[in-house]
Amino acid sequence: MATGPVDPAGTDTGEPMVQAQRTFDVVVLGGGAVGENAADRASRTGLQVALVEGALVGGECSYWACMPSKALLRPGAARDAARRTPGVADPGDLDVAAVLARRDEITNRWDDSSQADWVASAGLTLLRGHARFTGPRALVVESDEGSLPVEARRAVIVATGSQPTIPPVEGLADARPWTSRDATSARHVPARLVVLGGGVVACELATAFASLGSDVTVLVRGQRPLAGAEPFAGEAVLDSLRSRGVRVVLGAQTRSVRRDDDGVRVTLEDEVVTADELLVATGRHPRTGDLGLETIGLEPGRPIDVDDALAVPDVPWLFAVGDVTGRTGTTHQGKYDARVAGDVVAARFGSDDAARAAEAAAGPWSRYRASADHAAVPQVVFTDPEVAWVGLTERAARDAGLDVRVVSYDLANLAGASVISPDYAGQAQLVLDTARDDVVVGATFVGPDAAEMLHAATVAVVGELPLSRLWHAVPSYPTVSEVWLRFAETAGL
Repeated sequence: MATGPVDPAGTDTGEPMVQAQRTFDVVVLGGGAVGENAADRASRTGLQVALVEGALVGGECSYWACMPSKALLRPGAARDAARRTPGVADPGDLDVAAVLARRDEITNRWDDSSQADWVASAGLTLLRGHARFTGPRALVVESDEGSLPVEARRAVIVATGSQPTIPPVEGLADARPWTSRDATSARHVPARLVVLGGGVVACELATAFASLGSDVTVLVRGQRPLAGAEPFAGEAVLDSLRSRGVRVVLGAQTRSVRRDDDGVRVTLEDEVVTADELLVATGRHPRTGDLGLETIGLEPGRPIDVDDALAVPDVPWLFAVGDVTGRTGTTHQGKYDARVAGDVVAARFGSDDAARAAEAAAGPWSRYRASADHAAVPQVVFTDPEVAWVGLTERAARDAGLDVRVVSYDLANLAGASVISPDYAGQAQLVLDTARDDVVVGATFVGPDAAEMLHAATVAVVGELPLSRLWHAVPSYPTVSEVWLRFAETAGL
């Protein structure tokens, strides 16, 4: 590794090595799943694209979020399903070492060589390091090898994602708390774990570590977990956590945190909770604080505002996708944004013939607009029971001024549910816009494998389908998807 430039006499000057400037048509900041999709789509009309990543190519989802968390959750879910199934022997406690080993396989042991190989095979150039703007379409990429000036001839796409938020609680930052990265890559299962938060990450990781043998306490500021979901969904997850021995404190106000030789002490208003580790899962914020945004007239630390083409208003060469925009917080929705932005860049800046061909192949120009970000975002929480929803909750719909009615159904009444387990429990709900002939604007499913039921609802919301039309989409028997027939019957069809 070079430590500094070498003069003609062969003496290391000790200054950082500066490499010759490199120029590309498009530079994408962030090599996670979102950035990869944006870079790939942008390159399809012949544009020369560079992908800049300072950590692991594949990003948060591959190594510290979606994939490892599901690897930790799946064994407990399989065990619980077995226990609910007559004729299947109770598998007993989980093999923690085997679960962690499988998690390591899923993350490829935090080795991104295969992802880097894909980048090369897609015709993209991978630049390893941290990028900062130095001016319009001008950046510097800093790494152990030195500083590399980079210029984008046409466009820059920011896909740097988000990072955990550490609340300003006395002593918290100094107590070396876990974030989601620490939890999903943990080499051991703590005997006692306190989880600060009540959202998706908090509920999933509380479920995972409880199934692996931790004594878990969850501190929720509000009056139920999953405050953004329908109330019945949060209540179901609360009941489930408590049934598996997790202590959930609602309305918790954390006053201070201190780590000592006995572990971590979390002081609430009226008690002190002690644990071996403390996981902070109180939300995330866009990773924009150290990108040099001030050099291009934007505010560091803030979300990057974009329009529905994922372009920054009044900055025709700048785009942003995924968490960094504040529009969405899921990998799948970020990848959707990335496909839109990449297509826009390819069509707008690609070679004339190729760009025209791309635009013609796209069909309606609406493909170049991320309209689903506003009312059709799907979300799954892999707790037990699973929670899955898309579109608007009843409250959000009414707050938006829609005249809606709600249709609910107890999933346990379905023949398909009884086949799965005699103890099957779950609930489903649709939110219907009565002013548009009961168009589906939102749906929520709670129950075993509820995630697998979500896409039909996503299609209904995106397609703005009325329930009267869905009545003709006959579900197979006996499946839990027969709930769509029961929705129609409950609504009076």
